[in-house]
Amino acid sequence: MCSGSGGRVPMADTSHAADGDGPPLILVDDRQDEPLDADALIALARACLEGEGVPNAELSVSFVGEDEMSDLHERYLDEQGPTDVLSFPLGDEDPETGRRVLGDVVIAPTVAARNNPSDRDGELRLLLVHGILHLLGHDHMNDADHAEMWARQERYA
Repeated sequence: MCSGSGGRVPMADTSHAADGDGPPLILVDDRQDEPLDADALIALARACLEGEGVPNAELSVSFVGEDEMSDLHERYLDEQGPTDVLSFPLGDEDPETGRRVLGDVVIAPTVAARNNPSDRDGELRLLLVHGILHLLGHDHMNDADHAEMWARQERYA
């Protein structure tokens, strides 16, 4: 288990090849106080990206407190209060490595705990996969897309 200190604590998964031939690069920044298993979440993110056919990718995942999530939610979606997960797509490609830079998934663990008090860790896994799928272009605006995205989520989370 890894517990954030409330400050910026980046944790990079550096067990990949520098030339872009290795598994996805997952960068984790834990800026909140709830304990979480960063290694298990990194492994899940990697499995999701590889399962979706995007092994040569870079992903940033941040775990934040409710105040920071509320600020992001209002600033980018013009909605009040904290939400559980936000995705910020980049879709760039690193010219040196050819690695696809997907963007950022931001998760508020305390909101996740309220969503599913009996299984906060399961909710964190679900939110991580949900955010990644958004970065990969999936959405749930209509019934068919919703069904497909939820089926994909269940596959990983």
